[in-house]
Amino acid sequence: MVSFLKAGLATVFAVAVNAETHVYNWTTGWGTANLDGYERPVITCNGEFPWPDIEINKGDRVELYLTNGFDDRNTSLHFHGIFQHGSAQMDGPEMIAQCPIGINQTFLYNFTVPDQAGSYWYHSHTKAQYVDGMRGLFIIHDKDYPYQQGVDYDEEFSLSLTEWYHDITDDLMESFLSVYNPTGAEPIPQSFLLNNTFQPNITVQPDTTYLIRLINIGGFTSYSFYIEDHEFDVIEVDGITVERNTTDMLYITVAQRYTILLKTKSDATKNYAVMQAVDQGMLDVVPDGLVVNATSTLVYDSSFDSPSQYFVDSWDDFLDDFYLVPINKIELYDDPDIQITVSVIMDNLINGVNYAFFNNITFTPPKTPILVTALAAGDLATNELVYGTNTHSFVLQKDDVVEIVVNNEDTGKHPFHLHGHVFQLVDRAASVDDSDPFVHFDEDDHPEFPEYPMMRDTAYVREQSNMVLRFKADNPGVWFFHCHIEWHLEQGLALVLVEAPLELQEDESQQLTENHKSVCENVGINVDTNAAGNTNFLNLTGENIQQKEIPAGFTAKGYVAFVFSCIAAVLGLATIATYGLIDIKNVEEKVARDLDVDLHEFIEEEEQEKETNDITKENVVVGASDDHDSTQSSVAKR
Repeated sequence: MVSFLKAGLATVFAVAVNAETHVYNWTTGWGTANLDGYERPVITCNGEFPWPDIEINKGDRVELYLTNGFDDRNTSLHFHGIFQHGSAQMDGPEMIAQCPIGINQTFLYNFTVPDQAGSYWYHSHTKAQYVDGMRGLFIIHDKDYPYQQGVDYDEEFSLSLTEWYHDITDDLMESFLSVYNPTGAEPIPQSFLLNNTFQPNITVQPDTTYLIRLINIGGFTSYSFYIEDHEFDVIEVDGITVERNTTDMLYITVAQRYTILLKTKSDATKNYAVMQAVDQGMLDVVPDGLVVNATSTLVYDSSFDSPSQYFVDSWDDFLDDFYLVPINKIELYDDPDIQITVSVIMDNLINGVNYAFFNNITFTPPKTPILVTALAAGDLATNELVYGTNTHSFVLQKDDVVEIVVNNEDTGKHPFHLHGHVFQLVDRAASVDDSDPFVHFDEDDHPEFPEYPMMRDTAYVREQSNMVLRFKADNPGVWFFHCHIEWHLEQGLALVLVEAPLELQEDESQQLTENHKSVCENVGINVDTNAAGNTNFLNLTGENIQQKEIPAGFTAKGYVAFVFSCIAAVLGLATIATYGLIDIKNVEEKVARDLDVDLHEFIEEEEQEKETNDITKENVVVGASDDHDSTQSSVAKR
């Protein structure tokens, strides 16, 4: 026993001695870039674009000083997939784990990565900023990685995948979260990029094995990824090494990562198509000219011609990640101590905007970051009330086995990401056709759960279907669980897990840094307050809450909808001829004007009818949510 302890201490000491500290000084700003033939504004790092990748070794420390160089907005940074053991305040999402970084302020992200290796990335976790380019890869090397260079592969490189817009997200969001977009149709990208380039060349050598990191750093679309006439072995998903599984096609959603081994052909007789085919089911429309099957080139010999688009017989023949087996083979966790069951719903509220809900709640940011409240609330930190009625927060006890059941009542897929953990994907049902009713998870009637479930931090639920996740609450902190389609997160598709708050308070390493307190003070946040910004932790007066539901019967906006329905019925073909065959922005508003219908007057009248006790909008940070009434229903059970 003594010799074993000495050996363990020697290993820890060796890791500590060999560890490096990587220091970065970054300042946000605006510049321009041309990634697909169109120059547009982008968010820069120290005046440059794209943002730099981070490469470290397992056990290293990162000290990243992020200065907000914007003149009109806050910012933040999240290290996607990093557990942040003992450093929950470095996780990044503003108003969840940290106070927003105000203008001209600097936040120090200071953490070690003692127990993870593989493919990760980082991105802003503020107001869809990463869709404007504030993101990069985060690669962690490990000398003890199960697949070794020189043995299993010869060289390595990374490929990032993303959609790209020609408008900045400020403008896109204004149109998206609008009464004139009642269906919640997501903005359509103008192109799909590989390594921030439209259809690039990827040069390889014959008879060589490459370790390739595929990382979807986008904010919306999923892809089928395949290489003409090549197979490859999947060896890692979201930082979890898995037993080799050979395939020729992957389906990769936003925020997911796959690491593959590709063995090139022994001779160079041609170049091959590398396909990044967008999931067209995610697009409400496919505009003429949009390249949905983006074709890059695997270049064996630059003297050969570039290939044309390559097509497959079926989009459904991709590798199902559900059946991947982690190398460490962690058995299925025990029956849950707590089950959180949520239904994904997309619907409109009284202001006419389409929101996303878990059950009846669309996530609305609190006035004090939830982690900050958890550290300050003392024994009340176990009372979910202190975190607000619209943050959808659940308190977990240390080492609870937690089961999250996601019932998707929407007709689209949703990739969900859990901060601070990987989870076991224990069940995922088949998609349901649009014309059929959605299917909720049935505890009494489901396939047998796998013995060694696949583990990762981002998984998608299929259309009108369901999935079941399990993890162990062994990482005290405050962790976001949300859809990683950025448009849906901005619509409110998120909940919060407050994990072991009393143990969190007792851990000295978890206390707010002086730098963090200063950043909070700068944006007017008192670090000793609840979700409403009150020092009485059970007093939620003035909290941010969601808009009201649309009441039964006709409202002002109901009459507007009725008018448009009549227009469609009576003047259908004329309306199509006038407005459907040409590209007119804000067509609903123009039709209303032509027919003497004052949309804005109707909406203003509805707003004036609100009860006099509605809470006045009161924000302490740029872009915080409005205050309105709502109620919360618990979906957790012991």
